Amino acid sequence: MGTEDRQRLAPLFDGLVAHVERGRYPFHIPGHKGGRGADPAFRAWIGERAFWLDLINIAPLDDLHAPRGIIRDAERLAAEAFGAEHAFFSVQGTSTAIMAMVLAAVGPGEKIIVPRNVHKSVLSAIILAGAVPIFIYPEMDQAFGIAHGISPDAVERALEAHPDARAVFVVHPTYYGVALDLPAIVATCHRRGVPVLVDEAHGAHFSFHPKLPPSAMESGADAAATSVHKLGGSLTQSSLLLHQGRRIAPERLRVTLSLLMTTSTSYLLLASLDTARRQLAVAGEARLQAAIERAETVRRAVRTIPGLRALEADDLPPGTLGLDPLKLTVHVAGLGLSGADVEEWMRAEGGIEVELSDLYNVLFLFSLADGDDAVRRLTDALRRLSEAHRQNGARKPKPILLPEMPALALSPRDAFYAETERVPLEEAADRIMAEFILVYPPGIPVVMPGEILTQDNIDYIRANLAEGLPVLGPEDATLRTVRVIKERTPLR
Repeated sequence: MGTEDRQRLAPLFDGLVAHVERGRYPFHIPGHKGGRGADPAFRAWIGERAFWLDLINIAPLDDLHAPRGIIRDAERLAAEAFGAEHAFFSVQGTSTAIMAMVLAAVGPGEKIIVPRNVHKSVLSAIILAGAVPIFIYPEMDQAFGIAHGISPDAVERALEAHPDARAVFVVHPTYYGVALDLPAIVATCHRRGVPVLVDEAHGAHFSFHPKLPPSAMESGADAAATSVHKLGGSLTQSSLLLHQGRRIAPERLRVTLSLLMTTSTSYLLLASLDTARRQLAVAGEARLQAAIERAETVRRAVRTIPGLRALEADDLPPGTLGLDPLKLTVHVAGLGLSGADVEEWMRAEGGIEVELSDLYNVLFLFSLADGDDAVRRLTDALRRLSEAHRQNGARKPKPILLPEMPALALSPRDAFYAETERVPLEEAADRIMAEFILVYPPGIPVVMPGEILTQDNIDYIRANLAEGLPVLGPEDATLRTVRVIKERTPLR
């Protein structure tokens, strides 16, 4: 059987349906037993068939923790479709898949190079592993007030400064759809024998259309966690952990994923992964082409609307490979509004929920699901937004000035377990922090647990507060006090 014919199969989904159709009575969990024991209103709303597939790992249905049957077959088809050697299903989202990657790559006291703006799951995994993060600032976009990815040059410099680093972690693409020059980063790391781990949460569709940036697997990365539910059509919380090569053993990934994964596996999520993979492999290119064209129609319209500006590929800095056309970032400062203002306006006046808003931008996400009506609704709403607010006058984005990176005095794990106390912010200079402080934009931590807060950091925080920019993270939202480690000297 050829690849195309194989990809038309959905062994996990078909296996579940076949099991249900055999009509065996379930004297096992879940207790709703095909929906008969569920709340009637809930059952009526979501439909009986969803309950029929809400099964557990009884023998005919395989076991996610040690797959030998229909789950194994579905994972092999996913690996083939996504260009990987191995694929592991996750029913706890990409966060758990990311944590499994990190735990498989680094251990106590070992260094991992990471962007300063990584997802919290990376920092959670670093705490669990007892690893030492080596942070890199991402490239900043002053016009839009957002952070892009890390550059190949920045990775090269970090590896030269830390030749004992055991792994490099990158985000590709960013939330805003910016694709790194991942092939160059991978080549830089592999020359030194260092594996590359990729947070590909927003790039599950990259493997299925030639106009999209290269995927993590195409770029040669060793492992990638990808959220099929975000743009691939599966149910929320269903993701893949992809792997290739021998820098990280696939058996190790299976073990670390199993350590973190629930034993109450959702077969609804597994079936949605199996069928989403089939749809992407069989019809993905055609459906993505239609989605790209619709997104481009709105992007062209934004270029003509006063007070609005779309993030374009030409706006990206060196060290990037392009922009995901399904992500439409609209800069709204020209209307004198914040992204949060526009998000609320879109909800109340436009009948639209956005993907994300920040200080100056709103992010709209297109997918396989959107038709021509979606294009009309969004374009009309953006025009009405401009008409309602163009008299406001533009607000000029404030320059993003990143402070010097604080020194790491404790590993994040040691900081997590250390005794802490609260002190006034003005008295916290030279103390080891026990919490995060972030400034928006760009949403990058000024200081993290285990790092030494400097007077320059405090001055930077105060300056941003004076400018009216959001400063988030501490338990004390007023920022009069911060939580620090009681011990004043490094413990490691």
